This record gives sequence, structure tokens and C-alpha cells, in this order.
Amino acid sequence: MEKYVLSLLVENNFGVLSRIAGLFARRGFNIDSLTVGKTENQKISRMTITVTGDQQVLEQIIKQLNKLIEVIKIVELTPKDSVNRELVFIKVKADNHTRCDIIAISNIFRANIIDISPNTLILQITGDEDKIEALMEMLSPFGILEFIRSGITGLQRGDKVIHLSK
Repeated sequence: MEKYVLSLLVENNFGVLSRIAGLFARRGFNIDSLTVGKTENQKISRMTITVTGDQQVLEQIIKQLNKLIEVIKIVELTPKDSVNRELVFIKVKADNHTRCDIIAISNIFRANIIDISPNTLILQITGDEDKIEALMEMLSPFGILEFIRSGITGLQRGDKVIHLSK
């Protein structure tokens, strides 16, 4: 099974997210991550959907998405032709004895400390899945209390853009 990242331009209308999520549920496809945001055009939103499956599953998902009126364009963001990142907040146990070690690890991974309390630190990291997993593995012995992942978002490299024609 492979992981695929799809970038969609969709009409910025009420219920579009619900219809797309419903399509996945009805067809039995699982969404690994989903991010949505406005674009430079207020009438259009960009969705980044990450799914796991084989090439046949990917083709079926794209065919089903193209049937939705609100879907303007779909592009697969391949690793070599795109830049993909994820934002993660990680709350980790930190006392006077471990705080310096956690800060040193966060510096190596270029994570930012965005909150501090007597017993915890919250780190913010942006990166690809491998970088994030590596940081979490390094922080695990200290005690990860909770974390939240934004989901993958990305754009095509270079001059490539998703045009509005369907």
C-alpha cells in the first residue's frame, strides 16, 4: 500500500467538505489526513487529502471526486514534484532535570518551543512525516502527554500551478 497526496481546488461553498468526506465514507475509502483552506480566490478553497491504497484505489478516488460538481481540479502531489509539510504541536513532560535535554533535541529538529510550564513544554514542528516521527521517537522517553497533527498540505514545485479549468 502506498500513500498518495491529492490537491483539490473546490468551490468555497457550504457543505463541500461534508460531500467529499461522505463520498469517501460511502465508498469505504479512509482519509489519512485532510486540510482545507482559502486560496488567493475567495470563491475557491484548496483541499489536500492524503489516502493510503494501491493505484486502483487512487484511480477510483479521483474518478469519484471528479463526479462532484464542486470539484474544479485534482492533482496528485508526487514526492519528487511537490513540497509537502505538516504542522505538529507536541506537549511533553519536562521538569528541571529534563528540560535542557528536550530543548537540545528540539533545536536539532528545528522545532520551536511555544509554551512552557513548570511540568511541560509544547513544541511546534513543521516538516515531512519522517522528520516528525523521528522527533516524536526522541521525545517519547520523556513522556509525550498529547499531540495534534494538522495533516499534510503541499504545492507543486516550480512553475507548476493548478489551473481553474475542469
